[in-house]
Amino acid sequence: MAANMKVKERVAKKQTLCGALMLIEALKAENVKVIFGYPGGAVLPIYDKLYESGVFHVLTRHEQGAIHAAEGYARISGKPGVVIATSGPGATNIVTGLTDAMMDSIPLVVFTGQVASSVIGSDAFQEADVLGITMPITKHSYQVRDVHELPKIIKEAFHIATTGRPGPVLIDIPKDMAVAEAEFDYEQEVQLPGYQPTTKPNHLQIRKLVEAVSQAKRPVILAGAGVLHANAHEQLKQYAEQQHIPVIHTLLGLGGFPADHPLFLGMAGMHGTYTANMALYECDLLINVGARFDDRVTGNLAHFAPKATVAHIDIDPAEIGKNVPTKIPIVGDAKEALIQLIEQNGKRPDVSDWLKQLNEWKREYPLMYKREPGVLKPQRLIEMIHEYTNGEAIVTTDVGQHQMWVAQYYKFKQPHRWVTSGGLGTMGFGLPAAIGAQLAQPEATVVSIVGDGGFQMTLQELSVIQELNLPIKIVIVNNQALGMVRQWQEIFYEKRYSHSLIPNQPDFVRLAEAYGMKAMRATTEEEAECVLKEAFATNAPVLLDFHVCPGENVYPMVAPGKGLHEMVGVKW
Repeated sequence: MAANMKVKERVAKKQTLCGALMLIEALKAENVKVIFGYPGGAVLPIYDKLYESGVFHVLTRHEQGAIHAAEGYARISGKPGVVIATSGPGATNIVTGLTDAMMDSIPLVVFTGQVASSVIGSDAFQEADVLGITMPITKHSYQVRDVHELPKIIKEAFHIATTGRPGPVLIDIPKDMAVAEAEFDYEQEVQLPGYQPTTKPNHLQIRKLVEAVSQAKRPVILAGAGVLHANAHEQLKQYAEQQHIPVIHTLLGLGGFPADHPLFLGMAGMHGTYTANMALYECDLLINVGARFDDRVTGNLAHFAPKATVAHIDIDPAEIGKNVPTKIPIVGDAKEALIQLIEQNGKRPDVSDWLKQLNEWKREYPLMYKREPGVLKPQRLIEMIHEYTNGEAIVTTDVGQHQMWVAQYYKFKQPHRWVTSGGLGTMGFGLPAAIGAQLAQPEATVVSIVGDGGFQMTLQELSVIQELNLPIKIVIVNNQALGMVRQWQEIFYEKRYSHSLIPNQPDFVRLAEAYGMKAMRATTEEEAECVLKEAFATNAPVLLDFHVCPGENVYPMVAPGKGLHEMVGVKW
């Protein structure tokens, strides 16, 4: 009886809509608060229905800006970022963002326009094989060939993007599918027999790990972004404290464990701390929670954790054993696994000698740089920003030297405060990502720290920041170079600076002022103090152009092909 009433209720809710209205109603049903996009011919039917829909749409000034903004929104809100782009060049302009989101496990639902179904394959105006282009760089891709299928496709897309290991899903909508009409039914359940992510870890594997921990003398936890995706930061802290196991973060995992906690060893990898890297080299038990053993973390695999039994907790079974042989594989959600480990309350290992050694390394090999009178060091700049924001700001970056200095010197104490491009290393990411981050948390302090090179790739999004009056503080770490490229050329290419120096820069202050934005410049530590104080005292967007020491390099460093124990730049 109740089942029959439910069916009748569903039938009553059905209504006939065109594809464009179906899309809008589906977004409302998914509680989407903001979408990022750029109109064009193939999506005009969709934009026409958006006109009076009440859905908040952000018109970025480039499709790359739209998808990076959606990534920033997703990272901070925990909800999928939504993007609309037109066919052809509109769709191909989001390819970088799709790849970025795929590598960093960011949930996106992206709608691309397509030429009419009748001319697909004829090289029609602004036609591109979007499915062929994006299939390797999305979690899943759809092309709508029957408007009746559109509600089901959209519902599946949101489900796929946000469950299991998150990622981007693309829906390609031919123009005629946006105007065709059919019954709209969004109440149907998602049924995907071939897609059933494992969230509950195997109890026997959990017991194996509990036993391994009890016998370990030098255990360490390597925590990645999977901890943040699972909202497992509290469980990670509780488990580490319960078992007294020190914690190391990957670049994307920063914030998942408080940087001021005595058990925190810092970031691992190419520019990680000496203590973190040596801990990975000397440990006898390595517990990976939600990280994928990226090459920038492991260095030379032949020398990675050579003395350790490796346990790997990951929701994506394809990552376990892919790069590093794993003795204790645990497939499942990071939070679920940590909850089970906490409940087991296994015998705490004797780590007194291990912690003593780690603390000695911390004291003997801290992160370091030399302060010089009249010179603004980039490391000091990051420390000053940390002081002015009390380490609580949402920080977005581009990629390169400034990104590594932020990772080293901005001590993230909370989760979901760090937005950067990790796996793909996308220049131009930081500024548009800050737009999405600010829209996700309007009351938060958002600081976009960018290089002078990457900033010029997406600087047109200053227009969006000004238009929406987003109080983002844009910090340009200006060393008149593609800094990391220059550093590698200095170290590995005998200082042959082939096209990495950019001494002829625009006046970024006047540029920001042309966008109607307050802007200031600083070239010394004293000037930096003044402009930072003024910038953070205002609730409006501000651009700050900091001319830092141009020859400064990021250290410590693990050279390509070297093991984590072969760092350079750890002492004067």
